[in-house]
Amino acid sequence: MNEAPPLPPVPADLEAVVQRALDEDVGTGDLTAALIPEKARARAEVVCREDAVLAGTPWFDEVFARIDPAVIVDWSHHDGERVAPGTVVCTLHGPARAIVTGERTALNFLQTLSGTATITRAHVEALGASRTRILDTRKTVPGLRAAQKYAVRCGGGHNHRMGLYDAVLIKENHIAAAGSIIAAVNAVRAAHADVRIEVEVESLSELEQALAAGVDMVLLDNFELETMRRACTLASGRALVEISGGIALEELAVLGSVGADFISVGALTKHVRATDFSMRIVG
Repeated sequence: MNEAPPLPPVPADLEAVVQRALDEDVGTGDLTAALIPEKARARAEVVCREDAVLAGTPWFDEVFARIDPAVIVDWSHHDGERVAPGTVVCTLHGPARAIVTGERTALNFLQTLSGTATITRAHVEALGASRTRILDTRKTVPGLRAAQKYAVRCGGGHNHRMGLYDAVLIKENHIAAAGSIIAAVNAVRAAHADVRIEVEVESLSELEQALAAGVDMVLLDNFELETMRRACTLASGRALVEISGGIALEELAVLGSVGADFISVGALTKHVRATDFSMRIVG
């Protein structure tokens, strides 16, 4: 899969996230960059050292726009594209001080978000021709949720709810507190008539209760394979089905055949392995 998926919108918190990152790194000023002559200019290249899916270029650009708008970043590749080891993904031209000051923060964003996009693409490709789609979760790096969910989309995955405020996922503790699945669902409908409701179920009996309550989606948590198949058959045409619970990459080929609409994978955003990028001044 070399074709990049359509890019999602850039998150609204991008500027604030980049500013926080610069505040914690640059602080009151870059003492080392001050050793470079003030008027010195430089040309630098950013090289990807491994096979990867690129993500994070808007954050990279914003770093330099905030440090010094005189730094020009020219991209030869774009978010969502696969890049090979040794690929120069962009060149930078401008004040040398600004380039070296922004290097680490800009690369931190590019490495982290490309890592998320790359592992997402691997999961999407492992499903093959299955109609099942890969979802992310709320298991994100604090402060980078919108950015990581953007990266998941760059990798060809799909986003689950953004947070606790835009959809309802009724889990074991909610059911216990409410008294039953139907009581929990009715309470949600009474307070938020138009919100999407999903219920996590741990058995076929609970699945039947959730379907009888007319929920939009059910989450099968740690079901055995054959029980998953039965559950997907029971839910067909009545509710969307999500599979979750420690999903390994090598399981996806089989899980993609059970009939679920989604497989959610917390590891896409939780187990972050940074992609290896480096920046070198070349002129």
